[in-house]
Formats: sequence, C-alpha cells, structure tokens
Amino acid sequence: MADYDRRSLLFPLFMAAIHITDIEAAINHWREKTPSPDGVTLGPELRALAEVYALMIFHHEDEVDEVGFPPKAWAAWMAWYESTPDTPCIAICSTSQGDDECKGCGRSFDEVQFWPAMTPVEKRATWRRITMEDSAWRFNRYAERAREAEAPPQWPDDPAEPLGPDDTP
Repeated sequence: MADYDRRSLLFPLFMAAIHITDIEAAINHWREKTPSPDGVTLGPELRALAEVYALMIFHHEDEVDEVGFPPKAWAAWMAWYESTPDTPCIAICSTSQGDDECKGCGRSFDEVQFWPAMTPVEKRATWRRITMEDSAWRFNRYAERAREAEAPPQWPDDPAEPLGPDDTP
C-alpha cells in the first residue's frame, strides 16, 4: 500500500482546521512586520487576517476550516507559517526505539513518519496539541534544545556585531 493510501487510512476523520491562536499569531506577525503608518490603516495582509478573525469572534468559533479560506488571508497566513519552525523535533526521537509517541517532541509515530507529507494546517494542529499537552521533553527537560533549534543560526565567520576598526584582520 502506498504511503499516501496508508496516511489517508490513519487520519480519515481529521479535519484540517486553523485554530484562532494561529490567526492571532499571524496577525501579530504582520503587525510587527508591516506596522500601520498612521496607527489606523491596516496593510492588506493584516486586513485579510483581521476579517477572518472578526468573523470567528462574531460566530464564536475557535477554529476555521482551511477549505474556503479567503485567498488573501491564506497567503498572509502561509507567509506567517513559513516563519515558524518546521518541526518540533529536538533530535531525541524515541519512536525509532518503538515508542508510540516521541518523548522528545510529543508527536505520534505516524505524525513523525508522515510529517513531510502533512499539510501546513495539519502540522499546526499537531504543534497545538503537543503544546497544550506540555509533556514532551522539548517543553521541560530539553527546552534549551528547542530554543536552540528555533534560534537563527550564528556562523563563526559571521559575527553578530560588525567588526570595529580594531578588529580588522
């Protein structure tokens, strides 16, 4: 059986939905990235996400289906998604040792195996679940590994601060 067929059998009832906290995070991302020039005007990405957020609040919904998501809001959400860490992995995978759930990141065996094939919305739903459970080592024992994995890389030949006149080679 092909991987895709097996995956559809494993996640048959899973509805890919975006949680309101992800909409809020995307809004905050765009507020920081493109602040309002006058304190009132919203940029197009922020306006598109704000419309989705307002409808969710009005209808008392905490999730919105990705199907039918407005195209401009989807593009803004995807741009935010691309700025988030790709995987919760902290390089301590206990599923390779037979565990049904990874002690390091909290994902199930199937989530680890099919992660590359999962959609961004499915990945965010997994991130939300493991964050809410707060039991994986990435949230306690090895939290520093998670912080290191999420920090931008610092290369030895690319100093954080520019070289001063005394530091020229």
